[in-house]
Amino acid sequence: MNEVRFHDLVDAVQQQVEDAFDDSGLDLDLENAGGVLTVRFENGSQLILSRQAPLYQLWVAAKSGGFHFDYDETSGLWRHDASREPLGALLNRATLEQGGEDVEFPGL
Repeated sequence: MNEVRFHDLVDAVQQQVEDAFDDSGLDLDLENAGGVLTVRFENGSQLILSRQAPLYQLWVAAKSGGFHFDYDETSGLWRHDASREPLGALLNRATLEQGGEDVEFPGL
């Protein structure tokens, strides 16, 4: 992977996450600035997706902890670097925990 492809992939996944939250009906604020997507839930908790270009990783900070994701070219998914869990599953779990809603993240 090269840096241009990495940034394109992160831009696309952040847009997919924004779209899923926009469609969810949850009361939250979304801010995407400087390559960092911040989701602020009504209860004040945050979910943060940030790009780590030197490592070609997407990092997620949630109430439950910090998670590092690598892009898997074979499946076309971002996967947790240790458990191999897809990004969408982690986002679903974190959103349920922090926002109280079951939000689907299709294709993630």
